[in-house]
Amino acid sequence: MARTMTKNQEHFRRALTRLPLGVASNFRYWGEDRTIYVKEGRGARITDLDGNVYVDYRMGYGPSILGYADERVDAAAREGMKVGGVFALSTEGEYEVATRISNMVPAAQLVRFSNSGTEAVMAALRLARAFTKRDDYVILEGSYHGLFDAAMWYTPMDKWQQVGDPEVHPYSEGVPLATRHFAHFVQANDANQLEDVLKRHGDRIACLLVEPIMGNCLGIAAEPEYVRAARALCDRYGVVMIIDEVKTGFRVARGGVQELYGVRADLCTFAKAVANGYPISVLAGREDIMRKLGKGVAHGGTYTAHPVSLAAAAKTLEILAETDALASLAAYGTRLRSGMSQILKARGIAHSFVGHPSMSGLYFAHDPPRTYRDWKGSDYTFYDATAKVLHDECILCEPDSREPWFVSAAHDESCLKDTLGAFEIAIDRTLSSLGTTRRVPA
Repeated sequence: MARTMTKNQEHFRRALTRLPLGVASNFRYWGEDRTIYVKEGRGARITDLDGNVYVDYRMGYGPSILGYADERVDAAAREGMKVGGVFALSTEGEYEVATRISNMVPAAQLVRFSNSGTEAVMAALRLARAFTKRDDYVILEGSYHGLFDAAMWYTPMDKWQQVGDPEVHPYSEGVPLATRHFAHFVQANDANQLEDVLKRHGDRIACLLVEPIMGNCLGIAAEPEYVRAARALCDRYGVVMIIDEVKTGFRVARGGVQELYGVRADLCTFAKAVANGYPISVLAGREDIMRKLGKGVAHGGTYTAHPVSLAAAAKTLEILAETDALASLAAYGTRLRSGMSQILKARGIAHSFVGHPSMSGLYFAHDPPRTYRDWKGSDYTFYDATAKVLHDECILCEPDSREPWFVSAAHDESCLKDTLGAFEIAIDRTLSSLGTTRRVPA
């Protein structure tokens, strides 16, 4: 049955009178005719205002790792409600969740809570600057560290061949241009470039902010050798290594990407999967750095460590640590990749997958991208066109090819069957509309 959008479109017109773009976040606006409003979510599926039921591979950009409305987590959250709400005082739940995190992530010697990934990374950057008494920082091109001024810079394509430090530009109005000199950008998987920046500016650089698996750029993964080299360079130059695990944390492994790569951060941040969608984030790290909080470094928040979110986090982390949920969702992701690959191979379409099976990126070329520049310089129109057809077939992925496909423990055989059936339709329809330029010799 064809997807209808009548009620979604009607609500969009109403919402536009009270909300910019008709939504509460820019990323939720998909155009006047295609913006979706959710009625409810259960398991790995969501239902919109028109009653369309989608198999969801966004999962809120990753938080719903166990699936929407997981009964175990929601029951724990209801128990958390009985505590009484917000006191601007601490509860026992903080220690319980912090202990679970420390047990799962060796680098997390001490833990502090916030409400969003952006807040956690902001706090990490402030703490690193205070600890080192330096102001500058290094970011990998293509990484996403939240919506705050210090992280909202990029290097335009026409500056990529520039010798030395290319000038960075803000990707939003309202970011003070006077602060741009604090940010230094390097490419992933190029330890020599990182070393060059540290040699020239090391006495000014407080930290390296790194997403070993880029959660907002296809899931492009840094090579383990690169991450270990970056760790050694940070040690050599006295730079704090901040591993941003807002998306990978408790998803790609029980100990996150640090467990996968065998590397230990000085500071690390977590958010998305911590509480299966309840709002909470984490700043954790070395005791000597973390002890500066409250001793020179400000950190706090009225809603921080809300009892409901703490209760949900305790149950979610218990499930992830003590069951096979992560192995199950990774296995599903592997089977999804395999099924999609068979469909593409049968049509002679060049493709590759990036990232981890639990957060995969699909790339229409034989060789997967190693850096943001590889992706940015490629032609991703085929993916964008395919995504629109998938939406019409009630398979929900991000319409922008930068976002990985997130898998949850609730994705099951029926989801896989529906997805592959729709994917085959979407590929054929896209081939028909764009021609045969994507086919390659057998």
